[in-house]
Amino acid sequence: MEPILQCSGLCKNYSGKEALRGLNLTIERGHIVGLLGPNGSGKSTFIKLCNGLLTPSTGTLTIAGMVPGVETKKIVSYLPERTYLSDWMRVDDVLSAFEDFYADFDKPRALDMLQRLQIRTSDRLHTMSKGTREKVQLILVMSRRAQLYLLDEPIGGVDPAARDYILNTIISNYDKDATVILSTHLIADVEKILDEVVFVSNGTIVLHTTVDEIREQQGTSVDAYFREVFKC
Repeated sequence: MEPILQCSGLCKNYSGKEALRGLNLTIERGHIVGLLGPNGSGKSTFIKLCNGLLTPSTGTLTIAGMVPGVETKKIVSYLPERTYLSDWMRVDDVLSAFEDFYADFDKPRALDMLQRLQIRTSDRLHTMSKGTREKVQLILVMSRRAQLYLLDEPIGGVDPAARDYILNTIISNYDKDATVILSTHLIADVEKILDEVVFVSNGTIVLHTTVDEIREQQGTSVDAYFREVFKC
């Protein structure tokens, strides 16, 4: 089966500054992949390129064999770093919006997750805590039957209890042939759910390997090895 994501010589420049420099990467289907690196390493730029929000300066990038665009948006579910839902909206408003926009949106799945959290569909977003709003947005994203989930800092800025819920939601609500790419710098919190890791620094890929290989070959955790590689 064709890899879900491939890029070759991928570069992105902003006003002459290189955000990504010659990335070569292949991601197969059916894995949870950690995109790990310090702040400013190019993680968000890469995810935006994959989602079609930016275009490469040079090089190629394909999602399921297609250049990011209208067709790939049908199979990619994207969680941005910042909340994009309007505070005035009720939960049922955003459910309806997702149902209208995405043919693969599974509303019963979303309603089930909301019920488990005792979030009412009549609740307005502005009445919720930051952690609850983050959960609502993640529920929307993970309720799509997508082939690729792009999650940019899904656990940033929320309390440890909310992090546990978010991670459990991720591993419980994606199909076995789908792929999750999760960007974060909170490695200790996420490494338990990862199959592979991609270390990124200064716009280049430093390492792409499996979590098991790190543990077996380096005799340490992903978090500890990351700190060793990046001296942090």
